[in-house]
Amino acid sequence: MKVMRPTKRERQQAIRELIARHPVASQTELARLLAERGMPATQATVSRDVSEMNLVRVARNGRHAWVSPDDIAVPPAAADDRLRRILADIPVTVGRSGLILVLVGTPGTASAIAQAIDESTLTEQEGTLAGDNTLLVLFADTRRLTRWRDRFRAIQALSSSGASTNPSSRSR
Repeated sequence: MKVMRPTKRERQQAIRELIARHPVASQTELARLLAERGMPATQATVSRDVSEMNLVRVARNGRHAWVSPDDIAVPPAAADDRLRRILADIPVTVGRSGLILVLVGTPGTASAIAQAIDESTLTEQEGTLAGDNTLLVLFADTRRLTRWRDRFRAIQALSSSGASTNPSSRSR
């Protein structure tokens, strides 16, 4: 039996269908699923497809999975709700060191803040790194850092105004 090489368009359509039906966690897994469909592809080819299709990894069914940006139907306000609620309960200070913002909360809160940031509409950062009470937010350039910091402070201000009845929850 001769294996037919699908066109790039056919392969990318198959990828769209696969990620819509299954929580595909890795490029290797995606290549395996394509092969099962009779569309063998190397990991490098799948990597290029993922990049060209602008696929993103999100938490889905208890694990990370690839999704198309078109399939993410979270309204911006809802995406920031968790971050807003956390910031209403945890005072967070924001400092800067070069292209890094240093966020400091109360002991044991950095991971929760980092996860809420990663799930929010704040996307200018290259990544987040959380310790116990300190969180580093990394940026590629000053423009992105400044835009992100301004949006974070706006979310923080909304959190403070919603929590004005509890003075200990105000952001610093």
